[in-house]
Amino acid sequence: MSAHSFRRFATAGLAAALCLLAPEAYAQGAPPTLDPANTAWILTATALVLFMTLPGLALFYGGLVRATNVLSVLMHCFTIACVVSVLWLVGAYSLAFGDGGALNPWIGGLSKAMLGGIGTGALSGSLPETVFFMFQMTFAIITPALVVGAYVERIKFGAVVLFTILWLILVYVPVCHWVWGGGWLGAMGVQDFAGGLVVHVTCGTAAFMVARELGPRRGFPRDVQPPHAPGLVMTGAAMLWVGWYGFNGGSALAADGAAGMAITVTHISAATAALTWMTIEWVKHGKPTLVGITTGAIAGLATITPASGFVGPLGGLVLGLIAGCLCYVAVGVVKTICRVDDSLDVLAVHGVGGATGTLLTAVLGTAAFGGLGLSKLTMVGQLGVQAVGVIATVVFTAVVTLIICKVVKACCGLRVEDDVEIEGLDIRSHGERGYLIR
Repeated sequence: MSAHSFRRFATAGLAAALCLLAPEAYAQGAPPTLDPANTAWILTATALVLFMTLPGLALFYGGLVRATNVLSVLMHCFTIACVVSVLWLVGAYSLAFGDGGALNPWIGGLSKAMLGGIGTGALSGSLPETVFFMFQMTFAIITPALVVGAYVERIKFGAVVLFTILWLILVYVPVCHWVWGGGWLGAMGVQDFAGGLVVHVTCGTAAFMVARELGPRRGFPRDVQPPHAPGLVMTGAAMLWVGWYGFNGGSALAADGAAGMAITVTHISAATAALTWMTIEWVKHGKPTLVGITTGAIAGLATITPASGFVGPLGGLVLGLIAGCLCYVAVGVVKTICRVDDSLDVLAVHGVGGATGTLLTAVLGTAAFGGLGLSKLTMVGQLGVQAVGVIATVVFTAVVTLIICKVVKACCGLRVEDDVEIEGLDIRSHGERGYLIR
């Protein structure tokens, strides 16, 4: 949760108290009260964000791989959702959003581990804290699940599980605390409404590092097989698009105009980026593809995420246009210039998109561009703060992810054997087939 979101969240609770209590009580700092409307909306948003991973992301990624690997991708996404859910309860939530005392600029404490001291009546602003816990859990789930796109078709299943455990604790939790949990980036004034840094920059950077360490798929870059099921890709992308309403709109933590605007600019950005990507592909290759237009939409969604609570409709349109162009170019840069097989373009779409949206929030969030003008800094000053956030997140994520990869490789290995990769992970790793053709 960004600093702005936290202020809006706290204000909503205090306003409710003002309506119910005497002015004297309000002046003395009466505690916040539960807001049923806000609670109902965040419950809905929580379901929408989980829907993004299960089944949205799973189907989107599953359609992009070979037919012999589709079940492995679904297995990765489903397992990550389960692993992260347990870790979030055991202590990850507390480390992200708890009070870390003297270490609070860097990490939270363990006072909320296992939801200790948090009963059904405990509030976080105007929401039950259990609802806030669940909403933030869905963000923690989808972030390592997005990294799946970097290592599909060639990674050991045990490596996926161990990598997810270590990465959530050592990368996602600290960055989440820095930005949303009272850490040093939030204190600097970084604006990240719904996860440009916390979700997209971290997963994009991690994807690049994992893909680099793992090595390319067989036949990369010239003989990689095309997506086996573009229809599944579109179905998953559509689910992601709908779920993103909860992702961005829910980050307002209230059922109000800020949530409505966040959803509005999210939709505009996705549609604009999809059309932009399709047009570039059409002009360049002579045919617009379903995979292309859906990938463009995801690029627009990732790019608008950090800015969605700060920009107006013009900002959504501009970010969508930039996302469609920049992320399209980034796909080629990663694969042909860097020669890294980030298989499903996590860095190009999510990393580049999230970083771009984070930086341009400082510009498009100003009143001059129809934004809300919420920053207390000048445009240049805010841009500097946003740049510090991006650089710190990229460097920290890259270094720690590389170390995690080395540890996982030493413990259980990263890559499957050549014959397993050729036959496919579905049958060799999981003993099942995605399709039975008779």
